Amino acid sequence: MMTNADPAYDRASEVKQFDDSKIGVRGLVESGITTIPRFFVHPSDTLPRPSGPTTALPYEIPVVDLSGVNSDRRSIIIDQVRAASSKLGFFQVTNHGIPTDVLHRTVAAIKAFNELPAETKPQYYHRDMSSGVSFSTNFDLFQSKAASWRDTLQVRLGPTPADFEALPEVCRTEVTKWDQHIQRLGETLMEILSEGLGLERGTLKELSCLEARVMAAHYYPYCPQPDLTFGITSHTDPGALTVVLQNHIGGLQVKNGGDWVDIKPVDGALVINVGDILQILTNDEYRSVEHRVLANPFRDPRVSIAIFFNPSKRGNLFGPLPELVSEEKPALYRPFQFSEFMRRFFTKELDGKSLINYFRLSETEDQIGE
Repeated sequence: MMTNADPAYDRASEVKQFDDSKIGVRGLVESGITTIPRFFVHPSDTLPRPSGPTTALPYEIPVVDLSGVNSDRRSIIIDQVRAASSKLGFFQVTNHGIPTDVLHRTVAAIKAFNELPAETKPQYYHRDMSSGVSFSTNFDLFQSKAASWRDTLQVRLGPTPADFEALPEVCRTEVTKWDQHIQRLGETLMEILSEGLGLERGTLKELSCLEARVMAAHYYPYCPQPDLTFGITSHTDPGALTVVLQNHIGGLQVKNGGDWVDIKPVDGALVINVGDILQILTNDEYRSVEHRVLANPFRDPRVSIAIFFNPSKRGNLFGPLPELVSEEKPALYRPFQFSEFMRRFFTKELDGKSLINYFRLSETEDQIGE
């Protein structure tokens, strides 16, 4: 059997042929394949163990009830969010104010787009974000050593929204309404996170962390060989904060020490995780943690809709906030422009925490050059 290391295997040509076909991984499934193309196969030492360590773990991802966030419960919520953001970098929120029917309609709309007829969907398949909308398999398809089993609709939501007409009509209204709901929730979460650090509640908002929003709606169809690939490989998110709506199909895992912990879908809940920029701004008070998605072994697709909150002031210098730097805890990161940070993110494959470590002052020159 040929592998990706075989000299006779022209990976670049096969990847280009697949991308030019514009069918995505769902199109491969619809064609009836029983084995995945070689460029989706990951090295065996990176794949999860079949039995996995997750079943033996004695804890689950924290779930924070946001009801009464503007009442005397606020201090309790702040403490819970601070603890989760400091220890694990992930938590789920319930009673967040977004109606359940909105959650369901948003997921259904993204699913409907991905399941458009094969003769219709290729018109949307491209990697050009000039209109603010793109649809493709893996943004890092041509940089990665092995591809992952998912298709993604990406939409720029702010500060300059995507061209409304460029959005697929089948999900246009739902995506727009979803952004409106998420903006309100994002502001609440940023306030709570700021207060958890002893800062003014508007600190992160003033740093423009709410303004540059991007949606990545992932569709993970059934994979005929889920033990050979991933839905998304291990990575951290580059921005400030990520809010994720997922359907009932699991697969999202977060790394805790040497273990991978399942984030089990909770009906009506949203998954929240800290991004690299927030870890840097807080001088490691909050943690951006590696996470991944396993390939989907079920006939029903997994759908997840991530909203990334990023700073909009890309020319400004970012680094640890002065209020969180002291003689006892000096700055752990060098100042940088956010534009430099994101440029580096988009020119490398998804790869653990190598991006944030590039800006860490304690890294050696050898590590920085990786």
